[in-house]
Amino acid sequence: MNPDALRGHMDALLLSVLEREPLHGYAIIEALLERSGGALNVPTGTVYPALRRLERIGYLSSEWATVGGRKRRTYRLTDSGRKRLEGERSAWHEFATVIGGVLRPEAAEVSPVRAADG
Repeated sequence: MNPDALRGHMDALLLSVLEREPLHGYAIIEALLERSGGALNVPTGTVYPALRRLERIGYLSSEWATVGGRKRRTYRLTDSGRKRLEGERSAWHEFATVIGGVLRPEAAEVSPVRAADG
């Protein structure tokens, strides 16, 4: 998948992955990969700065935990993060509906320009 297509949607993707349970960074990357059927192979250089930013603004909290014998920072969704995720889902649904309406083949058949020429 084109990395530019993710621009502006990374927050929603990260919040969604963390909705079920707290995860450490690598597990978040793996969850994105799995839930996308392998299409979202997001680099760590994109994920970790976004996680830190989401924590700074209060959508995530983190704590150190030992996972598989290693200390890892584990991230969890806050109440504020859950509200933000709801808003992101609503905005995504609206966006997908509008863009889908434009991209449908039948939408091109009834363009206002053609109707005015008729």
